[in-house]
Amino acid sequence: MNKYEIMFIVKPDMEEGEIKKTAEAMKKVLTDKKAKVALEKAMGQKELAYEMNKFKTGYYFLFVVEADAKAIDEFNRVARINEKLLRHLVVRVED
Repeated sequence: MNKYEIMFIVKPDMEEGEIKKTAEAMKKVLTDKKAKVALEKAMGQKELAYEMNKFKTGYYFLFVVEADAKAIDEFNRVARINEKLLRHLVVRVED
């Protein structure tokens, strides 16, 4: 298993409970594929560097996970089709 940092931005036009449910759903995608979430951090609402889909802010979340390629591929697939996310980024961390 490799170590990854995953950051994603949730749209700000939802209620706080729905934003948390979205983050939990993205975490569940990873844990269903046997990934271990070492760190889960809600970084809060931040201003974006540039406007995305008419939004100027977004809710940032950071996960540090140990996972195999199948879990990361599934996360990327779900994140691309999830309309509640503005962007996501997965970076492999070298030990």
